[in-house]
Amino acid sequence: MTNTSAESADEIAVDDLEIAPETGWNALYLDGEWVPAGDRDLIDVENPATRTRLTTVPSGTEGDVDEAYAIAAEAQAAWAERPPQERAGIVSEACRLLGEYADDLETLFAVECGGVELKADFETQLAQGTMEVGAGLAMRDGGRRKDSVTPGKENLLVREPAGVVGVITPWNFPLYLSSRVVAPAIALGNSVVLKPDEHTPITGGLVLAKVFEEAGLPAGVLNVVPGYGHEIGDHFSGHSVPSVMSFTGSSEVGRGVGQRAVGAYTEPALELGGNNAHVVLEDADLERAIDAGAFGSFTHQGQECISINRHLVHESLYDEYVAGLADRAEQLPIGDPLEEGTLVGPVINESQRDKIVGFLEESVERGATVEAGGDYEGLFVEPTVLSDVTSDMPVACNEHFGPVAPVVPFETDEEAIRIANDTEYGLSGSVHSTDVARARDVADAMETGMVHINDQPLNDEPHVAFGGVGASGMGRYNDEWILETLTTVKWISVQREPREYPY
Repeated sequence: MTNTSAESADEIAVDDLEIAPETGWNALYLDGEWVPAGDRDLIDVENPATRTRLTTVPSGTEGDVDEAYAIAAEAQAAWAERPPQERAGIVSEACRLLGEYADDLETLFAVECGGVELKADFETQLAQGTMEVGAGLAMRDGGRRKDSVTPGKENLLVREPAGVVGVITPWNFPLYLSSRVVAPAIALGNSVVLKPDEHTPITGGLVLAKVFEEAGLPAGVLNVVPGYGHEIGDHFSGHSVPSVMSFTGSSEVGRGVGQRAVGAYTEPALELGGNNAHVVLEDADLERAIDAGAFGSFTHQGQECISINRHLVHESLYDEYVAGLADRAEQLPIGDPLEEGTLVGPVINESQRDKIVGFLEESVERGATVEAGGDYEGLFVEPTVLSDVTSDMPVACNEHFGPVAPVVPFETDEEAIRIANDTEYGLSGSVHSTDVARARDVADAMETGMVHINDQPLNDEPHVAFGGVGASGMGRYNDEWILETLTTVKWISVQREPREYPY
């Protein structure tokens, strides 16, 4: 079922890559220093394709979280006083370094999170893009003047850094999903404490520590604490120090993160799960819709919050669409991401695989038909297409987060809209039609934060607002929208003339 890489994982010494710090990756990054694991427990970082151990990193403790937040709080004020062009320059240099280390990043994406070359290139470009946009925020929107209803008064609205920003990120797009918060936060004068997912502590956190250290970031502005979410996550997200808590991950965990953050008077920024619909209307360009559907379902094994979770196809096109999508699925090369030409790698771990397989098996028991795929070997799950799916089957009503394409028929545009909105999620979606006005009507009626016409939901651009509604989260990332989250506005008024009071 899978290809065998010519270069096995145990031949790849990730601690010896050019991007690695001199200490290797088995360290926390606190106050500008690589702190050895010492007597802390260790997290094994494993290659999901081969199941071999790549290295270990420290399992951070609650004490490490406390220390990191204290360091960040101490460093933040002096950093905010640095000229904006200096802050922007350091972020820009970190961006340049990501490009310089692109080959090492491609290797790390392959062996740490199962990312194929296509995904590695995509993620590196996104991370660089968000750094470019983030650097530009340092020079924008420092404040404004507003007229007053009181004679002789001047109102000034001054934008200031939020302070300390806590960041928790997932394993699927680890570098980008960390960079899109860390880069603008630093550019705007904040300090950061980052907890990457335990499956991807290198690409999700320690890589950023390395490139920002090399870029000249002062000690304490960025601190990285790897650790298990179930051990330190609650303490991290409910801490009294940060002013902003950014979390990207599942809706179930995100609800708790948001509640703890609010309880600590911390502003939450949550980008959570999705159950995204790819709607193919009766007048769609069928081949174009199938091409988009395959890309949106199978890229990075479907492990994106914005991947297609449900294909909603008009009944007149249903059979042709299913056959075409199944053909695409069967042609995708599966194997070790280090093998040239591989387009589908492994899912991240056994738990994720078992969830996907469980949804598949239960849906087939309830009447779904496997048109392509449906099997797995180790952590390699075949790209799978299912027909005869109803919207209440597990593959359709849950976020399956795998290379699975359930196809659901509909009769009318109104029915398609109803099915698309029959979910607690509201992150992304797509609509295909040769009549753009008609597609726009459907897009307007879809209860999501993002919809893409004649494309698929797997889209992100660092200068465009990104986020969802409902169980898909709150707040928006990217450009001016993340600026609103990472800064506060202070009202300062100046009474330039004596004011008459009523007593």
